[in-house]
Amino acid sequence: MTTIEFNCHFNSLQHKLLPFAYRLTNNVEDAKDLIQETAMRAYTNKEKFETGTNFKAWVTTIMRNTFINIYRKKKNRATSSEPADSYIFVNENHAVDNTAHSNMTMVELDGIMRTLDNIYRTPFQLFFEGYKYEEIAENMNLPIGTVKSRIFFARQKLMETINFSYAYDTTMLN
Repeated sequence: MTTIEFNCHFNSLQHKLLPFAYRLTNNVEDAKDLIQETAMRAYTNKEKFETGTNFKAWVTTIMRNTFINIYRKKKNRATSSEPADSYIFVNENHAVDNTAHSNMTMVELDGIMRTLDNIYRTPFQLFFEGYKYEEIAENMNLPIGTVKSRIFFARQKLMETINFSYAYDTTMLN
C-alpha cells in the first residue's frame, strides 16, 4: 500500500473512528490523541496490511490494541509513581493506639528471641537484618522453601510468646 492510498483510506475512515475512540476513552481529547496514535502505528505498519482485506477492521484492531497498551501503561504508572513522602504525610495525621506489647525493650525482645530454636532463630535474624531469602538459603545450604518456612514459623512462635507474655502481664496488673 502506498502512502497516498493509505492517506486516502484513513481520511475516509476518520469520521467513523472518532465515535469508536470516544467509546474507548470517554474523553474527546483522549479520543483524538488515540486516533493520532493509531494513524501513526497503522502508517508505520502499512506494509503488513494485506490488499483486499478490510481496512477499517485492521485500523480498529490497531486502535483497540493501542488503547489497551496506553491504559496498561497509565495504570502501572499511577500505582508506582506516587512519591513515598505523601504516604508518610497521610499517615502522620492518624493516631495509633499504643499497646503494652509494642513497648517491649530490646532486652525483652532479645530474651524472647533466645527462646527460639537455633534452626528458626538464625534464618529469622538474617532476614531481619535485610538478607534476601536466596542469600539466606545459600549461606545456610538449605532449600529456599525451607528458609521461608523457618522464618514463617519463627514469626509465629515469636508472636505466640509475645502475646502470652502480654496476656500474663495484663493479668498481673489486675
